[in-house]
Amino acid sequence: MHIEAGVVEGAKMALGYATAAGAASYSAKLAWVTVRDNGVVKLALSSLIATVLVFSFFEILPHYPVGVSEVHFILGSTLFLLFGGAPTAIALALGLLFQGMLFAPFDLPQYGINLTTLLVPLFALQALAKRVIAPNTAYVDLKYTQALALSTAYQGGVVAWVAFWAFYGQGFGANTMASVVTFGGAYMLVVLIEPIADLAVLAGAKSLRGLEISGLFTPRLYADA
Repeated sequence: MHIEAGVVEGAKMALGYATAAGAASYSAKLAWVTVRDNGVVKLALSSLIATVLVFSFFEILPHYPVGVSEVHFILGSTLFLLFGGAPTAIALALGLLFQGMLFAPFDLPQYGINLTTLLVPLFALQALAKRVIAPNTAYVDLKYTQALALSTAYQGGVVAWVAFWAFYGQGFGANTMASVVTFGGAYMLVVLIEPIADLAVLAGAKSLRGLEISGLFTPRLYADA
């Protein structure tokens, strides 16, 4: 999902910084609510664990360039269901930053663009979860159709933002169009895998209900809302 260097250049980069600032501000709001409800220590620990997972997903899981960007198995809906919105947002931001600093410094100028691409779909996923998951349903009891809806929303949001940045930076030429379509088709294949990963992880969490008292996971994982 990385927008490669050169796709957006010059003064157009300013939009990426602006959208990233907005996404960061909303993440800060989510973090404040989480600290108010669960405490700063639990937020810090859950964010740390999630960040390690995000960084591992970026570097260890298969990733390859396709069209205008790269395909990554980010497992955004899985992280959200385990940790909640604020820790996942923090983890995506830090994991992306550490990857750029340690392994891909050429991606750092596009950090704001890539951060927006990861975070805004997460916020949409959080809003959708309130609509497709009944208030009395713990996440460990989700059905496949619900996991599929969440995964599709997140991955579809990522594809939409990548397409936006590509057309914004390069225009609507035939080459750009072909690259976006190629990337979108490849990236949405993740939707075939992520819901299964979600349910597998949730099944494991359900069998380990002792994790509930750790406070490292979102209260919604086990408890009814």
